[in-house]
Amino acid sequence: MELFEQLRLGYAAGETIKSLAKKHGIHRRMVRQAITSAIPPDRKKTFRQQPKLGPLKEHIERMLEADRQAPRKQRHTAHRVWTRLREEHPELLVAEPTVRRYVGQRKRELGLNGREVFVPQSYHWDQEAQVDWFEAVAKLGGERRKLQFFAMRSMASGDAFHRAYTNATQQAFLEGHEHAFAYFDGVFGTLRYDNLASAVKKILRGRQRVETERIIAFRSHWGFKSEYCNPASGNEKGGVEGELGWYRRNWLVPVPEAEDLESLNQRLLAACVASRSRTISGRDITVAEACRMEQPHLLPRAEESFGIHETLYPLIVDGKGRVKVKTNWYSTPLWPGLRVTARVWPSLIGIEHDGKCVARHPRHYGRGHQILNLEHYLDVLEKKPGAMAGSTPLEQWRQAGRWPECLDRIWKKLDERHGKSGGTREMITLVRAGLGGGWDRLIRAVEEALRLGVSDAAAVLHILHMPDADERKRYALALSEELAQFERPQPVMDQYDLLLATPPYGKAVIQ
Repeated sequence: MELFEQLRLGYAAGETIKSLAKKHGIHRRMVRQAITSAIPPDRKKTFRQQPKLGPLKEHIERMLEADRQAPRKQRHTAHRVWTRLREEHPELLVAEPTVRRYVGQRKRELGLNGREVFVPQSYHWDQEAQVDWFEAVAKLGGERRKLQFFAMRSMASGDAFHRAYTNATQQAFLEGHEHAFAYFDGVFGTLRYDNLASAVKKILRGRQRVETERIIAFRSHWGFKSEYCNPASGNEKGGVEGELGWYRRNWLVPVPEAEDLESLNQRLLAACVASRSRTISGRDITVAEACRMEQPHLLPRAEESFGIHETLYPLIVDGKGRVKVKTNWYSTPLWPGLRVTARVWPSLIGIEHDGKCVARHPRHYGRGHQILNLEHYLDVLEKKPGAMAGSTPLEQWRQAGRWPECLDRIWKKLDERHGKSGGTREMITLVRAGLGGGWDRLIRAVEEALRLGVSDAAAVLHILHMPDADERKRYALALSEELAQFERPQPVMDQYDLLLATPPYGKAVIQ
């Protein structure tokens, strides 16, 4: 542009075209172009030969053409195209940046780059909340577990609720809603979902969906409206999608640790409350202030909670005192052949008979497993004491840490004192006492009895029901002296056998 200006000024001052070309070292054709127009003409792009990429273009085109029929998330990236070319045509070496530029250009031309233009959205108070699941890892009791996290985000305030479950079942989905409504202290007018199986049975044309009966009843109970995204269109609920990433990076890194799922959910709830102190980019108020402004616009919560559990009836108790619920077996204290009702919650199984709950178990999501409680078999074991040592319920208690080594030691002493059957029945007496008066207290009582060398169930029960150690010290009571009354030697019957002896000649000797 500066050169054209100098040429035009020189020509206006009287210089010839030839002199200007010689002066600036250019062709006379360019001088004439400058005289004609002050704006230089566009330069023609020279076509550069591509000796390395050229022979490979046909192979790249075949890969990209195959991507037209492939799922969106299983199409070739530029790096994958380059690695395939390197593997399939090692004799034709080409740099990865060269392949990247060409693949990017061809994807734009073929419409395979997946880039879309999104329109920013604004939301009024109580207009919409978005719901989704995401997966993350946590340590529960020292064991790494892959968990499913329920999330609900208010689009107006930016506040969000998160809760962890072992499995993303329909019961967990409904329970997550109720906990979220309690967290927000109200119900949103519209909830937006993707097409998850817990809510949608069939996708029809457009926005129409065939919903599950439970979702319809749940929505009617709480009074909100539901909307669903188009398939494979997570951008239609981009608010909660972005929230999942933010929450995972800020509160699930490093991997959280807790004793159990309930303790983990308490930590997650505390993290949700703490997140209210932040200010979202582009806003002037904190999330907590926005929540207070939005809450009066929410729908009131229902006075009664919705029955989120699933009811299964009739179920028959089998010959081993078990009931099959879903895909697993759970023990009951009932006789075989009885009909029972099972109520299924996200993490709990309840078994009822004649309107009374007779058994509760943590829900197992495997297949063909037995979840047995030794307490349910005590009546049977009193009649069949020989079956207790090798019983599966006892083995499950050992694996769960509910049957420590001290109980086996006292059991062995009871067997030595009363025989196998009698010792097992005495052990069952102790188990019943521990279940009724506190299992941890029974363990401490057994350990104390073993320390004092006691081998009688009555003595263990005495320790179980006696005051604690501090109270005993105040009264200066000696435990060993109290227990001495229980440790009596077995009677010797040899002297009594003499009374049964027959005197000589069949006559008694009278003195």
